[in-house]
Amino acid sequence: MGRKKIQITRIVDERNRQVTFMKRKFGLMKKAYELSVLCDCEIALIIFNSSNKLFQYASTDMDKVLLKYTEYNEPHEKREKN
Repeated sequence: MGRKKIQITRIVDERNRQVTFMKRKFGLMKKAYELSVLCDCEIALIIFNSSNKLFQYASTDMDKVLLKYTEYNEPHEKREKN
């Protein structure tokens, strides 16, 4: 039996929101690492929390990945908030 689907809405309680953020941040960084290893690709992940603290993960040098991104002029897949 699968997990119950949760409704995605803002968590009102500050403590619960921070705990959820830390758990999901860890999971997201783990998935980014796995994708970089399994598919031999470069990953750059940048996260700012609600108090503007920066968290980042890069499978290689972050500066090199960001430079590559800024110099990329080809059409590419892009996804933004719906």
